[in-house]
Amino acid sequence: MHIEELAIADPQPIVCQQRIVDRKTMRQMIEVTVAAAFNLPVEELAAKTRRTAPVAFARQVCMYCAHVSFGWSLTDAGSVFDRDRTTAAHACRVVEDRRDELTVDALVDSVESALHQWLQAVAACRSANPRRCL
Repeated sequence: MHIEELAIADPQPIVCQQRIVDRKTMRQMIEVTVAAAFNLPVEELAAKTRRTAPVAFARQVCMYCAHVSFGWSLTDAGSVFDRDRTTAAHACRVVEDRRDELTVDALVDSVESALHQWLQAVAACRSANPRRCL
């Protein structure tokens, strides 16, 4: 899939009518979820340098989830992870291409599912008792 196709595709983002959680918190949740799925330290994902191939791919999955799952623009997905738009676009292409592998597809599906459940839990908590939740 090319970047032009990513821009046209309807990714079915996980969004609510109002922003439930700020982007910094979303970044942390994405990084924690991806780090757990890839069995990596969270600090590795936030590193300024490329690191090893598994760390680089995990970081790409983070940007992919921000763009595809949460519907952020490529600019927003890149900037929240301290990268630029072209890096986020490249990350989305790489992850999309690797999703042809069954293990990678299952891993990314698991991450997206966990993020979706987390966001639903936060929304439920806030609607049940908005003064006591984050």
